[in-house]
Amino acid sequence: MDSSVTRVASAMIIAFLVIGALYFADAVFEPVAFALFFIAIVWPLQKTLETKIPSGLALIVTVLVTLVVVIKLTSMIAWSGSQIGHWLSVNFDRLQALYFAYAKWLEEHDIYIATVIADRFNVLWLLRLFQTVALRLNSLIGFSLLIFIFLAMGLLEAEAFSKNLRAVGGETGERLIAAGKATARKFRRYMLVRTAASILTGLIVWGFATLVGLELAAAWGVISFALNYIPFIGPLIATVLPTLFGFAQTGSWETAVFILVALTVVQFLIGSYFEPLFTAKTLSISPFVVIFAVFLWGFIWGLPGTFIGVPILIACLTVCEQFASSRWLAVLLSGKVKDDAPAAG
Repeated sequence: MDSSVTRVASAMIIAFLVIGALYFADAVFEPVAFALFFIAIVWPLQKTLETKIPSGLALIVTVLVTLVVVIKLTSMIAWSGSQIGHWLSVNFDRLQALYFAYAKWLEEHDIYIATVIADRFNVLWLLRLFQTVALRLNSLIGFSLLIFIFLAMGLLEAEAFSKNLRAVGGETGERLIAAGKATARKFRRYMLVRTAASILTGLIVWGFATLVGLELAAAWGVISFALNYIPFIGPLIATVLPTLFGFAQTGSWETAVFILVALTVVQFLIGSYFEPLFTAKTLSISPFVVIFAVFLWGFIWGLPGTFIGVPILIACLTVCEQFASSRWLAVLLSGKVKDDAPAAG
């Protein structure tokens, strides 16, 4: 009994130390995690190109293709943000008048808006917000550069590392290699389904926004596409933002409620039926664990952590599946009910 308590206590201490290291050394571990994820995604392209062209040239082409895709997606998101930011700056006086009108109406019904919010709702606050976003984008450039450096080095050494691990690791090495291959397959399946769901969501939101007369319909479609890559939190934000924008544009709470209900239905159908249809067997993970992973890695690494959190969870559970001593954890967090498990109650 004492030994089991000691093991649990030791595991908890190690977990806290690891989380602390990941939090305080995010500048090192964060780009490495993203690089490993991208390596798993683009590795089939690298291997296919190596059958047709020299390996060095295949590496360059793979990195360039990845870079072009990332730049294109980033530019689309930046364009959408700039469109919405420009609209807000042009219509700020009307928005401020609308805000104070509804604040007054709420106060007449004994619902008081905090003075701090009222004081900060001005042009200077909006400008500071845009400056903060600009600073984040500048830091993202350096972060992306590190990712692509690690990506190129990882693609260059992946084959040699696999052979060395197989040579010195014995059975454990073989299991780790098997876990790595299984993780890469799951990553690719995860991103394929996420991308398909994101494209579908973006197209539906764009079509719906156009149909109801919401301005900047294309921008909202792109933002919905991008945010859908972040489980649970992304779709929530992609639903709330157009709702607030619709209210700001029309000044009608009935229109805002209609937009909210319609987008909620869209997100529910895609998230509850479309995605599980293609990922249930491959990426069966408890929804509670997925939400926890998103919030945990969001706390550790901020916004990038909300994206990479689920892939890290997938990798950890896949490694656990390869070893008898940790397989129980993978089963416990999978969200699946074993046929031989006793019924509850």
